[in-house]
Amino acid sequence: MNTKDQRRAINAWALYDWANSAFATTVMAGFFPLFFKAYWAANPDDPTTSTFYLGLANSIASIVIALLAPFLGAVADRGTAKKKFLFSFALLGVVATGGLWFVAQGFWQLAVLLYVVATIGFSGGNIFYDSLLPGVASEEKVDYASSLGFALGYIGGGLLFLVNVVMFQKPELFGIPDPETAIKISFVTVAVWWAIFSIPIALWVKEPKIHDPVKLGAAFKLGWQQLIGTLEDIRHLKVVGLFLLAYWFYIDGVDTIVRMAVDYGMTLGFPSSSLIIALLMVQFIAFPAALAYNWFASKVGLKRAIFIAIAAYGVITFLGFLMNAEWHFYALAAMIGLFQGGIQALSRSLYTRLIPKAKSAEFFGFYNMLGKFAAVIGPSLMGTVTVLTGNARYGILSILVLFLVGGFLLAKVDIEEGQRMAQEHLV
Repeated sequence: MNTKDQRRAINAWALYDWANSAFATTVMAGFFPLFFKAYWAANPDDPTTSTFYLGLANSIASIVIALLAPFLGAVADRGTAKKKFLFSFALLGVVATGGLWFVAQGFWQLAVLLYVVATIGFSGGNIFYDSLLPGVASEEKVDYASSLGFALGYIGGGLLFLVNVVMFQKPELFGIPDPETAIKISFVTVAVWWAIFSIPIALWVKEPKIHDPVKLGAAFKLGWQQLIGTLEDIRHLKVVGLFLLAYWFYIDGVDTIVRMAVDYGMTLGFPSSSLIIALLMVQFIAFPAALAYNWFASKVGLKRAIFIAIAAYGVITFLGFLMNAEWHFYALAAMIGLFQGGIQALSRSLYTRLIPKAKSAEFFGFYNMLGKFAAVIGPSLMGTVTVLTGNARYGILSILVLFLVGGFLLAKVDIEEGQRMAQEHLV
């Protein structure tokens, strides 16, 4: 691939992150939890019930895609239809997201179903999107391409969300009759945005040729075998297993806060406009903060920097339990933005140091599967505790357990020993 073609392919590949991040911001983190509590599952006598439903919906979507991830990963590694599967999942997400327009007030069951399907489309498509990267960028360009996708995801998702927020707060500027209709239209804009900006990857990203391709059924069988093999390797590489267990707990806490923050704020009675502004703050603070946190890690050390981020999330959770004013929510949003990108990027960097290089693709397949399982325990825990206690504050406080356990386990991770075991591991 010549330089010009590679540049065009990288840009086209990265634009898919710009495309589908609109779902993560406008739908997943923003308007769906807001609209779900206030419109589809509104219950003034018992607002905690909708928190339970939303937590359950997030957990179900995460479990489904996590169970599929190793098999889809094998298809991506050995199959011959990466782009076909990418667009199948993207189409699933686009249709389900657009379908939210048709859900009438009070029909929370249909809203949950479409949300779960859309989330599966979003997460499943990302597996095949990631698998196209090695064929898009040379070894010299792969870090740049990955960073470009990350950057465009934050910026693109944030820009559309900003437009949607203006639509919601000033519907008359767009000729929209009321805020409720504006939110429904925002779901349609996400679907259209996702579809349109997926076109470049279809046109200009070439599917890598597989010299020893396998059929779909064989690929799923291979995925099961690969998963068993990876688990066997992790049993011997105990430091890797310990880190993955720690990661599962604390990243579950991170993802739960992202997905449930708006629902919690509404339960406390904060106006929806304040919650949306807080989400925009997170979006636009997170990208530069992630880059700055990488620099910070180079000064204090990788493991210590992750510890600090976990501790910060623990403080955020406890302050969330105590907060009672709108400015508290803004302050917590700023804190989340400072640490969100950093904890994700540094965790991946630490994991890279602990695994055998010759099996990096296999181990990262397992890492990504575990990432999909994140936000399984947390939303269910938060929703269940909220319902049992009748108090959303105790629901958010329960997430502190995930950070405490994750930090405790991370403290036992010996990086130097993990590196030694990885180098000595027979591959």
